[in-house]
Amino acid sequence: MGNAQQGPPGRGDGRGGSQRTQPGTAGQGRDTGDGASRTAPGKSPMMNGTQGDNQSHTADGGSAQMVVEEDKSYLDAPAGALPPPLARLKNEGNFLFKNGQFGDALEKYSQAIAGCEEAGIDSPEDLGILYSNRAACYLKDGNSSDCIADCTRALELQPFSLKPLLRRATAYEYLERYRKAYVDFKTVLQIDVSVQAAHDSIHRITKLLIEQDGPNWREKLPEIPLVPLSAQQHRRDEPSEEQLKARAARKAEEEARKAEVRFSSLKKEGNDMVRQGRFQDALEKYTECLQIKPNECAVYTNRALCYLRTNRFQEAKQDCDSALEIEPANKKAFYRRALAHKGLKDYLAASTDLQEVLQLDPNVQEAEQELEQVTLLFRQSLMTNTQA
Repeated sequence: MGNAQQGPPGRGDGRGGSQRTQPGTAGQGRDTGDGASRTAPGKSPMMNGTQGDNQSHTADGGSAQMVVEEDKSYLDAPAGALPPPLARLKNEGNFLFKNGQFGDALEKYSQAIAGCEEAGIDSPEDLGILYSNRAACYLKDGNSSDCIADCTRALELQPFSLKPLLRRATAYEYLERYRKAYVDFKTVLQIDVSVQAAHDSIHRITKLLIEQDGPNWREKLPEIPLVPLSAQQHRRDEPSEEQLKARAARKAEEEARKAEVRFSSLKKEGNDMVRQGRFQDALEKYTECLQIKPNECAVYTNRALCYLRTNRFQEAKQDCDSALEIEPANKKAFYRRALAHKGLKDYLAASTDLQEVLQLDPNVQEAEQELEQVTLLFRQSLMTNTQA
């Protein structure tokens, strides 16, 4: 068993509810521990008091029922540093506990503990397990006080052992010694943060302590011991700082790769839609692109074109402004901003942007043509204003 498993207290009779018979008694099989009898394979048991064919004839003409010997090889399994007789007692206690015979298991563990003391065995780990197992029997029988005593002894032998801490905490809670229970459960979670029973108990006990001690309940708690790193089971499997950094780098690399693929796909879809004259749909694709890469100049100029084609001149101007912040000498951004200014009837600003385009590249004929139109519109606007 290593350590007997914890369960809710309940008094047992030490027999697990099954009735034992003497081995070899005529007409009955050997007890298997679950109240059933075993007979030889392939034979029929006695029914209604009548013997069947399952009999062997004795020298005086009598008969005896054939029985199967129970396999007890598990009793001889090694148990730490305990000598064979004491290991046998421990193994038998484990078997009895597993089958719900807590009183009998307690006796076996007690005999093993006494045997260790008589033999002067100095094995803190093995003795600690025996005390912890016996504590589990006490807990099952509802004897919380003796459970606490055995758990405390086990922890003296093996400090920060998980199971005796958990069992002692449970026993303290049964006795309504909530502060001590809280401390032990908190210590358990330092050792292994994954113990859900400890989390549940902490939550439950916290409410009780608040009711009992008021808002300053923490001040009345005993000191919670600091568990050394060597005893913290949940940290043994934690990756090192270098491993965490490597994982983070790999994750970031993978996310960047996925984002790049997504960006390229969206941009291509947007470009195809522009060629098809689907400017509103293309606008949406470019907007998704900018959510992935907010500093992509070409996407701003592409989206500005879509805004221009849908007569949304102010948004087009803003996208061109953003593009020029990223690339101050971008011809497309100047040209499309000029068209946006033209749509907004700011002809002077449009003229200025078109002149910027021609300074960057004097061969842009579209800019020359637009500059002529914008200059004409600017003069007309001045005349109109003068006449008004």
